[in-house]
Amino acid sequence: MIEQYIPIFLVLIVAVAFAFGTVFSSNIFGPKRPNADKLSTYESGMKPVGTTNERISVKYYLVAMFFIIFDLEVIFIYPWAVQFKKLFAENGAPVFVSMIIFLIVLELGYLYVYKKGGFRWD
Repeated sequence: MIEQYIPIFLVLIVAVAFAFGTVFSSNIFGPKRPNADKLSTYESGMKPVGTTNERISVKYYLVAMFFIIFDLEVIFIYPWAVQFKKLFAENGAPVFVSMIIFLIVLELGYLYVYKKGGFRWD
């Protein structure tokens, strides 16, 4: 049984070795001529503002989490909506009920964020 997976393991090993080899070969063979301009930060051609140790507002991370939630919502709902007639014809109401449960859980998350003030962008 395990013999059937040997080609897959070999491909994975070759892929990982190739990835590490290309990344580390640039360190070995690439030119190393550091100077002040190369080592400075670059922000669209403007002088950097502040230090690299500044704290970032939590709202930045909230926006990122909202994006992930919206993204997951689309990933699950769009294919379900496209195939709804076929799924409903084959399986009946459980297909609809499972999506309603998913949406209720998702909306409870939105309500929690709203109550905590996550949608206030001041």
